[in-house]
Amino acid sequence: MIRYGQQHITQADIDAVVTALKSLNLTQGPYIAQFEQSVLAACGAKHAIAVNSATSALHIACLALDLGPGDWLWTTPNTFVASANCALYCGAQVDFVDIDPRTYNLCPHKLEEKLIIAKNLGKLPKIVVPVHLAGQPCDMAAIHALGQKYGFKIIEDASHAIGGQYKGKPIGNSQYSDITVFSFHPVKIITTAEGGMALTNNDNLAVRLGLLRSHGITRDASLMTQDMDGPWYYQQVALGYNYRMTDIQAALGVSQMTRLHEYVTRRHEIADQYNQSLAGLPITLPWQHADSYSAYHLYVIRLQLDKVKRSHLEVFEALRAKDIIINLHYIPVHTQPYYQRMGFKQGDYPEAERYYQEAISIPMHPMLTQDEQDYVVCSLREAVTS
Repeated sequence: MIRYGQQHITQADIDAVVTALKSLNLTQGPYIAQFEQSVLAACGAKHAIAVNSATSALHIACLALDLGPGDWLWTTPNTFVASANCALYCGAQVDFVDIDPRTYNLCPHKLEEKLIIAKNLGKLPKIVVPVHLAGQPCDMAAIHALGQKYGFKIIEDASHAIGGQYKGKPIGNSQYSDITVFSFHPVKIITTAEGGMALTNNDNLAVRLGLLRSHGITRDASLMTQDMDGPWYYQQVALGYNYRMTDIQAALGVSQMTRLHEYVTRRHEIADQYNQSLAGLPITLPWQHADSYSAYHLYVIRLQLDKVKRSHLEVFEALRAKDIIINLHYIPVHTQPYYQRMGFKQGDYPEAERYYQEAISIPMHPMLTQDEQDYVVCSLREAVTS
């Protein structure tokens, strides 16, 4: 069975986890800071706050930017639901911006068109969440320029993108955003089993994110409203959550980070081989913007259905029948029943809907062997040409 994504766990990873298990700190121990520092070193941001999932990171990022009732968050419909749900957790409203037909990311031109209309209606977004689908960064310079013009904050959902680059700099440096979020789910570039992180260059946001991660509690005297009663003293100064990462997870993350460059390099090798082997078939291969260096979390093809004798579903089932566990990223969020009850409907974001009708994520992970990749290519060729 060949999976579309799969974690790579080494003996060094296992040893790191065992060391953490044998320590006195299973949570809130030294590995948390080590993991945060290793990500900062790779990405070039100033602050990192490790949490138990990227969903939690998105939630506290919204809260740190004061998103609340009466506010709007805009994101892409071509993403996992968490990119939109984070606004609803804060009591805010959600809207979407259709995608670029080549990158499949939020389209800056459509964003600008929608902002012009929203300004006239008095409904400008407080936050925009561009999502780096499959590891390819959005056009962040253009989105940032619009943020400066129209006054919205930016949270980069880089759940797919650690190890990638934009304009020659690491994704996560937050040059064009207020906060960047990473995911460390098992199918992502590196893993902590479950886990996420929020990165920022803003000192005040970093303090707020840290408080929100852990119940709003601080032991920092400078944040307290009165003198400490003693060394045991703490204060709850905000309403936070229990979104902490364990030291066990962070130990795994520290070990995984030592292979980040190796993993992304291997993903590029696999992508290059796919690009060569699949050329000429009635499918559209991933297009890469010249400003981007994708982390290649996913390798997404689109079926040219007018040239393929089988339907999207039939091609999907043909590959699954050969024990190739492909997937589809993503079902447009606005077509989900929960969002349709808010008034969204089919036809609202046609480019994202066309993408959904044609897209398939084929196997892409560092453990994929040459024989397995050859088998995927052969099976896909048969499925789209027979």
